[in-house]
Amino acid sequence: MKNLKLFIVLTRLSKPIGYMLLFWPCLWGLTIAYDFNNDLNIFIFYLFLFFAGSILMRSAGCIINDIADRNFDKKVARTKNRPIASGKISIFLATVYVLILCSLAFLVLINFNKLTIILAIASMPLAFTYPLMKRFTYWPQLFLGIIFNYGLILGWTSINESISLIPLVFYFGAIFWTLGYDTIYGYQDIKDDEVIGVKSTSIKFKNNPKKILFLCYSITFLSLIYIGLLMNFNYIYFLFLIFPFVHLFFFQLIKLN
Repeated sequence: MKNLKLFIVLTRLSKPIGYMLLFWPCLWGLTIAYDFNNDLNIFIFYLFLFFAGSILMRSAGCIINDIADRNFDKKVARTKNRPIASGKISIFLATVYVLILCSLAFLVLINFNKLTIILAIASMPLAFTYPLMKRFTYWPQLFLGIIFNYGLILGWTSINESISLIPLVFYFGAIFWTLGYDTIYGYQDIKDDEVIGVKSTSIKFKNNPKKILFLCYSITFLSLIYIGLLMNFNYIYFLFLIFPFVHLFFFQLIKLN
């Protein structure tokens, strides 16, 4: 039971927001690609696959991140008690967990078409090296956006077996959405990060964060408008854009303290 609790803490399974942030882009890509005049069972099946894959890969990613950052995590108040940093789980056991999770994720992946499988595998080098980015660049959140929203492309190709302008525009906007919210998230660790020498957009823009956030969320919102135009959505779609607008520019930007 103790090992199970440590595994849940290690993989952040008790914090669903992490794997949901990975799943939502998959859902978006799948939804805009799918013809709902067809059998819904296919849509539901792919939805389940993407959800399972998101949980598995998010869990593996958390472990890889904790292995790479174990020496940094020991020096940060928020992360010093993580299982690897605190020595409660060994590097060897953590690596075994990663291999098991990735193997299960591969069993999920092979249910998709060839293009989706190839594209998913092609993203792995960046996914596994992302934890190192904060050592070399002030833009690790940008790389996180590229990885976390990659499922949007996979959701699209799982149905269409090709890539068009529509998912690329959506993907571009989603990257900046992640860049924005993760910059905000990083502010809680600024003091510790500066002491230990890691980089982030939170540090780079710490004196005037609202400018970069306004740029990020403007790109995201404009991409949503462009998608509506590309897909010939009716006025109802554009009316409902008031909800992401309020979320991005009021709750995320104006209320930032």
